[in-house]
Amino acid sequence: MRLLRYDRGFSRRKFMADAAKGIFGAGVLMPTWEAIAADGDASKAYPDELLSIEGYTKGRIKTGDYITAANVELVKDLLEPVRYEQILKMGRRLKVVKTTKDIMRLSPWEYLEATLKNAGKAGFDAKGNVVNKADGKPWIGGNPFPNPKTGVELFAAQTLSWGRHDASFYAMKMYSSDVNGGGTVKFNYSGGWAELAPVARVSMNPKPYWPGHDDKLRYQSVFFLKPQNFRGTSFLNIWDYDHSTFPTLYGYVPEFRRIRQFPTDQRFEPLVPGLSLFLSDAWAAGDPLYTWGNYKIVGRGPFLAGLSESWNSGHENWEHTTHGGAQGKLFWDATVELVPEAIIVEAEPVKFPRAPVSKKRVWFDARTQAVIGMVTFDRRGAPYRSFDGAYTLYENGSKKVMDGKHPYWSWAHVTSSDIQTGSVTRLEQVRVLEGKHFSGANDPSIYDKYLTHVALMSLGAA
Repeated sequence: MRLLRYDRGFSRRKFMADAAKGIFGAGVLMPTWEAIAADGDASKAYPDELLSIEGYTKGRIKTGDYITAANVELVKDLLEPVRYEQILKMGRRLKVVKTTKDIMRLSPWEYLEATLKNAGKAGFDAKGNVVNKADGKPWIGGNPFPNPKTGVELFAAQTLSWGRHDASFYAMKMYSSDVNGGGTVKFNYSGGWAELAPVARVSMNPKPYWPGHDDKLRYQSVFFLKPQNFRGTSFLNIWDYDHSTFPTLYGYVPEFRRIRQFPTDQRFEPLVPGLSLFLSDAWAAGDPLYTWGNYKIVGRGPFLAGLSESWNSGHENWEHTTHGGAQGKLFWDATVELVPEAIIVEAEPVKFPRAPVSKKRVWFDARTQAVIGMVTFDRRGAPYRSFDGAYTLYENGSKKVMDGKHPYWSWAHVTSSDIQTGSVTRLEQVRVLEGKHFSGANDPSIYDKYLTHVALMSLGAA
């Protein structure tokens, strides 16, 4: 007989006891980032029950199994309420894969190297902006708070660097379905999303700041190529480094053939008709840090999230397969794995008097602080919308997409759902659109091609 040092309830009791004492450092058996710094593996921070789905469910669900309505009750505590509802009542299913233990497969390599190198150097200045404590200048790269103690530290890191690259371009296809219509795809869009960081740069030269732009946090744009009546519609956000300042928002509408400035606080409306996706939703931190408030950690525990095996290397354009609904196109065929610890944070919109949401609840992977789930709640406090995605390392055997010296790491697909109307929006990152818009990271040409007024005009005229 093998005696277990930690029984199945040990982790739950530890999480609850720490919460009661106001202790929020990540890890169960030891601090997570202490284990990661030692050998790049967080496993020593967690008991066996949190390192595999077999251990958590006592073998009732195994690696390779599907989570469906027939067995979802076994893992209800590992899901946010919207995914649980979709599995139980709407035919969604998730394939379980092995838990990833190598931390360097869970974020861009250079971002994690900078996180380890710069640990302990970050702080907040008098205005609440994240700064390098040594000189009070903007942050210098990587996650500023790898061992977070507060909700605002988790959200500050996420807001500083969405995709964890210095620059990213995502060629995207977007589909919106209505459950009440049998899951038929009603809207079909394609377009691109670009983002570039002028500060906290870890891959692109010059580092860590882009001279002349170091008062900015981010340049970000989105544009549409299809359908034809929205071709050329584009938006450009320019973020100030001040965490309490709204971005400047510009848009190009082809029928007017000019760029106009839009109200920047209207961030809870669909970018184009039919999509259940708002600017506020981006990376669960689509608004400046202090336009939300009352950040608080409300829980810790294991979670199911898509962190690996999500790149469809078998399709030349990386397009993903689907299931559910009358046409089999309601949900992505998605993989999930057991995350040993998620930190759950709630926040409230404090600078949006007309916001349709009362709060958002966000799940962060305690090992990397990556967002792995989000649910917003309406003004009555009922679940409203969800945002769940899949990250992956773009490596499958001998097939690799390289980002410099290392395989590309990014998101693969996202499901954005309105649980009250039944609308489901699916987004996927594809390799290329129209033979010229390629997904990738840290390409210096991204700025001139996608992140200026001239770029918006050029995209609108194409």
